[in-house]
Amino acid sequence: MKRKIDLDSWSRKEHFEFFSKFEEPFHGITLEVDCTKSYKACKASKDSFFLKYLHLSLTAVNATKAFKLRIIENEVYSFDTINASPTIPRPDGSFGFSYIDYLEDFEEFQRKARKVIKEVEQSRGLDPAVSGENVVHYSSLPWLKFTSLSHARSYSFPDSCPKISFGKMTEIDGRKIMPTSVHAHHGLVDGRDVGLYMEHFQDLL
Repeated sequence: MKRKIDLDSWSRKEHFEFFSKFEEPFHGITLEVDCTKSYKACKASKDSFFLKYLHLSLTAVNATKAFKLRIIENEVYSFDTINASPTIPRPDGSFGFSYIDYLEDFEEFQRKARKVIKEVEQSRGLDPAVSGENVVHYSSLPWLKFTSLSHARSYSFPDSCPKISFGKMTEIDGRKIMPTSVHAHHGLVDGRDVGLYMEHFQDLL
């Protein structure tokens, strides 16, 4: 479900109109998160750490109003629920796109996500997930401790979905640290909104 935002009464109307004219309206921020507790808990429970931080990220996204906004035919809509569209690595070294519904219960989310991942691992090609606009595009780069990131984008394709990427986890003074990159449409999301998302994500981790 989604609801249309009344632009005339929206406090961000001018910001939306201003940044929507840009050839590249997305801005990006890279930060580090401490995932020590979540990582150790997953090791103890034998849960997937990838699915754990993906679920926690989605929980933070769904608690951040700006991350639930999307542009559809030049109008702004707020979605009730945002799901995940992460890239999934395959045994042959390639990757595929996937679509995973957000569910509040982690065990149910993990069970259904494992099924989706297995299907993508056994598939071929690069068919984008048919998921509509209510997703975040996720990617994980566990080989790289990046400090910044850019994305391949088609400027002619209308896109307002945030892109969140996770990098290589390293240990610093006994703490597990992971770089996290957030790219979002500046007509919908400001640095303050990214800060709210990151603060919530860190608290959940």
